[in-house]
Amino acid sequence: MNKPVLICFLLLCTVLQAQDVDSIMAEISETKDYKVQATFKSPKLVLLQTNETQKKNDLAFWIGHRFGDIGGEFGGSNTLYGLDVATDLYLGFDYGITDALTVGIGRSKFNEAYSGLLKYRLLWQEEDGMPVSVTLFAQSSWITRKPFSNDEFPEEGDRISHFFQAIIAKKFSPGISLMLSPGYLIRPEAQVRDVDDAENLFALGVGGRIKIFKRISLIADYTLVNGFSRPEDLQTDYYNPFGVGLEIETGGHVFALNFQNSQAITANNFISGTTKSWSDGGVRFGFMISRNFNLGPKTRLN
Repeated sequence: MNKPVLICFLLLCTVLQAQDVDSIMAEISETKDYKVQATFKSPKLVLLQTNETQKKNDLAFWIGHRFGDIGGEFGGSNTLYGLDVATDLYLGFDYGITDALTVGIGRSKFNEAYSGLLKYRLLWQEEDGMPVSVTLFAQSSWITRKPFSNDEFPEEGDRISHFFQAIIAKKFSPGISLMLSPGYLIRPEAQVRDVDDAENLFALGVGGRIKIFKRISLIADYTLVNGFSRPEDLQTDYYNPFGVGLEIETGGHVFALNFQNSQAITANNFISGTTKSWSDGGVRFGFMISRNFNLGPKTRLN
């Protein structure tokens, strides 16, 4: 076989092999469903949790702050529109045991409460498969402040409440994500402030994120509590928690500036205890910032 024929033969074999590889890769891409990433940019929205969990070996340090009323009876210029008053301060750590399982601990100024949480990603939205993501969330809270009266907490268990939630989320486009979050709060009778109020409360949260710039998004969430298991005629006026804010991505940080009518940060507190209204100046400024640290083994490049 002369050289021109040999060269043509080798080129033909190369082309055929490349076509075989291309066809195999095309078949794989047609049959494989890809997970949708970053439905939300943070595990927390304004008040509610999102479907996002920490990645394996990632530790997130959280700082949250809620100031006082901007207006109304307790706001105004004498309190610098609430900036002189802190109704809640939250410090917490969330750690990713796996990409799907997160554990966390935290402490709130509100009720001097310690909390522990679990988040498990049950279903993951896929490009050509599963249409939504589903994450299960559970949080227990332990009130450690001194009782307001001698009989407020007869037993130590009266200081503990539990909150369970399913977070159903969908990313419709790179700039729009929505979620629906039914939840149930279990609390002892000692934590019920109104004698006619229900001990256990069902709540339905809705939330969303709209990207307005490359690293800035508009976020909002609303939790419907009144109208379900909570009676209508109570001595205390309770309101549904509602918050809006701006979420800013800054490298390893996610920084959220927000306004909401809840005095508390954690669900065990704000689900049952939101007594401020947007209509009477009860809205307050707050922020939430997180910093991620990877605690996994470092990979060495050869």
